[in-house]
Parts: sequence; C-alpha cells; structure tokens
Amino acid sequence: MTLALLVLLGYAIGSIPSSFLVARLFGVKDVRTVGSGNVGATNVMRSAGKVPGVLALLLDASKGAVTVLLARAATASEVEVCVAGLFAVIGHLFPVWLGFRGGKGVATGAGLFLPLAPTALGAAVLVFIAAVATFRYVSLASILASLSLPVAAYLLGASFAVVTTAAAAALMVVVKHHANIGRLMRGAEPKLGAPKPAAKP
Repeated sequence: MTLALLVLLGYAIGSIPSSFLVARLFGVKDVRTVGSGNVGATNVMRSAGKVPGVLALLLDASKGAVTVLLARAATASEVEVCVAGLFAVIGHLFPVWLGFRGGKGVATGAGLFLPLAPTALGAAVLVFIAAVATFRYVSLASILASLSLPVAAYLLGASFAVVTTAAAAALMVVVKHHANIGRLMRGAEPKLGAPKPAAKP
C-alpha cells in the first residue's frame, strides 16, 4: 500500500465521529451544542453520563490503534505506520463529516501509541492520573500527559519516527486545547465532577 493510501486510510478511520454518534445514541442530539462544545469523550461524559463517556473514550482510542494495526499489516515501514497513525489523529481533529470540527485528539492519540510505544503510553497515563488527582482538570491533565509522551518515548529508547510522531501529536493536542488554556488562566475551566451542563440556546 502506498503512503498516499495509508494517509487516506488513517484520515478516514480517524474522522469517524464516534463520540458524536455515542452522544446521539444516548439522547444528546448534538454534543457540539452542550458543555464545552467539544466532540470528545470528556464532553460526552459531562453531557450524557459516565457510561457513554467511557464508550466514547474507548471508540476514539480504537481509531488510533486500529489504524496502526492495519498499516502494519499493509507495510513493513515504521515511518509509514507512524504517518498513517498521525493522520488518524488529524482525522479526529478535523473530521469531514462534522465540518472539520472534531475533538482534541487525546484518546485517539493514546490509542495510536498503545501498539507503537505501550510503555511510554503507560508513563503518560500515570502523568494523566496524577494530574487529575492533584488538580481535577481533565484538560490540564491531558496537556501534561501529551507533553510527557514524547519525553517518555525518547527516554525509553523508542525510534526517531515514534518520538517524532509523539511530539507532533502532542503539539496538535496542545493547540486544540487553546480555549481550555485560556479558561485555566482565568480560573473558569470546569473541574472534574462539575454539574452536568445545560444545552446551549
């Protein structure tokens, strides 16, 4: 399979609006109109409940993992596998089905590194858990965990392709959290466990 086809494969899988569909299945017509407006597992959990949130998280993560597994089955090049996986994250961020307005890439990025660099991912998950327990901000924990991933991958001896992919994914996650960063600086970011948001008029 050519690199172009792998890019299309990654984007197509990543662009599946799983969180949007899960939220709709559980009674939220358009998750973009409630809470933060983000098409991701955290907003699904806040607007539709814990079970839909967990389901959305697993499905979003599976998009990254499935892309890597399919790319590995189609090619022996690690660079091509990484490129396909990165485009799965891009597809989640900018899905054609939702007018290129997608999620923030955390779950899909995590799924991407489950087969690519599982030990480094485990370290990033520990950072996420520690940050949530300490600060109670999912957004901040997501940013810190994403930034820790390329560092952990490098320290644990991952290949240049994997470390570079982790750094690129982390950069995209941080950029997509720009609104959260602003709210964190203003003290307006909702903490984990905050009351369920009402629909926007």
